[in-house]
Amino acid sequence: MSHKKPLTVKKPWGKFTQYTHNEKTTVKIIEVKNGESLSLQSHEKRDELWVALDDGLIVEISGKKTRAKKGEQFFIPRKTKHRLSATKNARILEIAFGEFDEKDITRYEDKYGRTGTNKT
Repeated sequence: MSHKKPLTVKKPWGKFTQYTHNEKTTVKIIEVKNGESLSLQSHEKRDELWVALDDGLIVEISGKKTRAKKGEQFFIPRKTKHRLSATKNARILEIAFGEFDEKDITRYEDKYGRTGTNKT
């Protein structure tokens, strides 16, 4: 699946940003507590687009860490190692493109002891 840049449409009252249009997607808001992190992971069956809803997030994609600014977007192709951590309580919008299944997670590192292909 190829990722298309979100469409921004200006209106007299402001604008809107359209992230998907007639595509199979799953949308979540992930909340990460101060000092916590998700596992370093990858997915076989989905790409992800992350949109930072708050400051205080660190996004890691293919070993590169970025301090995300509110509103910043990050595209994560399937099979790419990625992780999210927080320096304060913060949220990110996740749009998954493709077949979404929580079992489609391969964990490489996890501070909670979950590694390998995880079923939870």
